Amino acid sequence: MKHFLDIADWTRTDLQALLDQAVALKKEHKKHGNAPLLKGKTLALVFQKPSLRTRVSFELAMHHVGGYAFYLSPQEIGLGKRESIADVARVLGGYADMVMARTFDHAHITGLAEWSPVPVINGLTDYNHPCQGMADLLTMYEEFGQLEGLHLAYLGDSNNVLTSLIMGAAQFGIKVTVGSPAGYQPQESVIQKAYDLSGGTLDITVTTDPVAAITGADVVYTDTWTSMGQEAEAEDRRQVFPPFQVNDDLLAHAAEHAIVMHCLPAHRGEEITDAVADGPQSRLFPQAENRLHAQKAILVELLGATPKTKAPQEVKAAKALKKAPKKAKKSKK
Repeated sequence: MKHFLDIADWTRTDLQALLDQAVALKKEHKKHGNAPLLKGKTLALVFQKPSLRTRVSFELAMHHVGGYAFYLSPQEIGLGKRESIADVARVLGGYADMVMARTFDHAHITGLAEWSPVPVINGLTDYNHPCQGMADLLTMYEEFGQLEGLHLAYLGDSNNVLTSLIMGAAQFGIKVTVGSPAGYQPQESVIQKAYDLSGGTLDITVTTDPVAAITGADVVYTDTWTSMGQEAEAEDRRQVFPPFQVNDDLLAHAAEHAIVMHCLPAHRGEEITDAVADGPQSRLFPQAENRLHAQKAILVELLGATPKTKAPQEVKAAKALKKAPKKAKKSKK
């Protein structure tokens, strides 16, 4: 059974095929709409955490390819409380062709996958966010026409989004610099897993200096300082994160062609300013749209409905660089 739980579970070749398929499906949708590849297929959407982008993008992705998605609220299931995860997985697997779950505990998504007779997609857990990661990779791929050798700078809280970005970087040879306050940096286990995944070539630097992290970056990424479930820590976090705010002054240290990304929702005036979020280097909203197209590729792949026609192996950059980014040096680690 093939699931989509973690970018690290898929090979670079398979991930590249998903990106190319996403590009092809996006182009097809913009031109004349998608073929009904999943006609008659259903997707159950299980939510413990609310979301604008996850719900809308999955529902519309299924609609675009001829399928049907239905939403299940936390109250309707009570995952792991009202009913066991194993029972929920087997019941939903008898009704639907796929299950997408957005949960707090990562063990809930792995438990669903263990017992489900149909493919399970991770819509977010406290550990990672692989669907967002694929939309992010797609956005960078469209922008630069390649992934290998790019320099990604991440500023702020080292959360589940960063975990998936690091796994994607390990697969595609992206250099990563993380600027986070002490106590809010990525776990060593995450870095080690990605390092092993890359075959020892991962180039990653973690620093408490935001300027050092962003200098020369092709892609500048940030996320909210306080995620769902961390509201009690919000005031403490506001005291330590301001130096990592992505504003015009900090962005000036990135490459001139750098783009800015944020998975949203954004707390404007905290991790990012209006001037940057709405400025010419922002890709926040094309990035949000790409959730739809990246997930569409995942859906058709999991049900074996990938079109016979080959997807393009390369895409033209939306704003091509004069020179391709230099290949990231191997880590001295």
